[in-house]
Amino acid sequence: MDAELGGYVDVRASLRVVGSVLTRIALAPLLPAVVALYYGESPLPFLAMAVVAFGLGVGLERLHPQTEIGHRETFLVVSLTWLVVPIVGTIPYLVAGQGTVADPVNALFESMSGFTTTGATVLGEISFERHTRSILLWRQFTQWFGGMGLLVLMIAVLPELSVGGAQLMNEESPGLSIEKLTPRIRESAAVLWKIYLGFTVAAAAVYYGLHLAGVAPNMGVYNAVAHALTTLPTGGFSPEARSAEAFSPAVQWAIMLFMIVAGTNFALYWYALRGDPGRFLRNKEFRAYLGAMGVVGVLLGGLLFAGVGLGTVPSNVGTIPGNAERALRHGLFQSIAIVTTTGYASMDFNTWDQSTQVVLMLAMFLGGSAGSAAGSVKIVRWYVIQRTMSRELFTTIHPEAVRPVRLSDAPLDEETVRGVLVFVMVFLALFAVSTVLLFLDGLRTGLELSAIEAMSVAIATLGNVGPGFGLAGPMNSFLPFSDAAKLYMVVLMWIGRLEVLSVLLIFTPAFWRQ
Repeated sequence: MDAELGGYVDVRASLRVVGSVLTRIALAPLLPAVVALYYGESPLPFLAMAVVAFGLGVGLERLHPQTEIGHRETFLVVSLTWLVVPIVGTIPYLVAGQGTVADPVNALFESMSGFTTTGATVLGEISFERHTRSILLWRQFTQWFGGMGLLVLMIAVLPELSVGGAQLMNEESPGLSIEKLTPRIRESAAVLWKIYLGFTVAAAAVYYGLHLAGVAPNMGVYNAVAHALTTLPTGGFSPEARSAEAFSPAVQWAIMLFMIVAGTNFALYWYALRGDPGRFLRNKEFRAYLGAMGVVGVLLGGLLFAGVGLGTVPSNVGTIPGNAERALRHGLFQSIAIVTTTGYASMDFNTWDQSTQVVLMLAMFLGGSAGSAAGSVKIVRWYVIQRTMSRELFTTIHPEAVRPVRLSDAPLDEETVRGVLVFVMVFLALFAVSTVLLFLDGLRTGLELSAIEAMSVAIATLGNVGPGFGLAGPMNSFLPFSDAAKLYMVVLMWIGRLEVLSVLLIFTPAFWRQ
């Protein structure tokens, strides 16, 4: 143990693991560098990041002779990795010096939003005239790397991380726990990333195939790859200023399909490939996940069909009231995008009235499946809470009864149930506090921010959802917020990606002493 640096937590061993991650992440900007050369743009922003990441990583690796870490160190490794990598990820924005992300605070916001797959942006103008194609592709690429998890990827490629790898994956990956699909945790990590890569390639092929079929004229190779890179990680960054609204209905239906895929527990795909597709139907969380999106989507579609609160509708969206296909498409699209925390938009829901916005607000708290790329609370936790409430009502009537909470017919231990309840309570408390702080900061800086807008910004960043309402709407940006508010939202995105407790733990005195 290193008493000088962390009491009973071996900080140097933790930093060594972070260094190992950085030396491999140094390869990530090389692809945008190649794209930059192809389009005649400067590769310097990406080469600069590669050099800094590799140099810093090597320096951290030399702090400790080995990478074996204990229980407490895993929390520190996960938290530091997801803080350090986005900080290093700002280098391409800063070196390129293009647009609003040339500012250090904005660059950090954009990078953290990318790696945590939040999808909130501070780009004042999204266009190839304002930013190079390679820089916009870097935004997409940060989300793709963050989607399945940086440490899950590192465990798959670094044999030394296999020791303690199971806990690293559990602390990094969304949901209650990540399933061990194979006898070796390294092989399980590799399986997850192969499935993730396969669906990414499939999405790009489908998007570009629609272009070749003549039903998606502006979905060329660049857009197809860029949107595949942000659909599967449920990120939502788009090189198009109007997000998915810029594309035809056929593309929007295809994006919906892959958003559903991305928000599903990836372990289910593994079982399906192994000859057990029936797991999808037997999995109660998956059924609840589809049901939640369906109910919200149909409700929104019905409100749009009835013409509720559409306001000024952009001309390229067409007439929605009375048109069943358009109303259902936009209702389902926004339902899926919000529940899976992808953050795409098929139209500007800022034009909707408060009845539809309240529905969207509630959907922001749902989240996708455990073991998926989605953020927020997660469907499985709400399911456990519902089953816990049912049990309490039953045992109130039958005090002598013993009735465990079950998930997919398997009983959950009381520690897991308690953990779910604590997480949701802390999440909601942090959401409430953040709403107040962001609202007060708006008053301090003269930013016109309503209560519902402040609430939407808090859940959009804490839940890694992406867009909110008003100033932070899907066709706007978070640029008008003060630097203090942006930095606070960076913290929210960071702890939200790691599901709150893993980060808050390292700030408790008990973590650092025996």
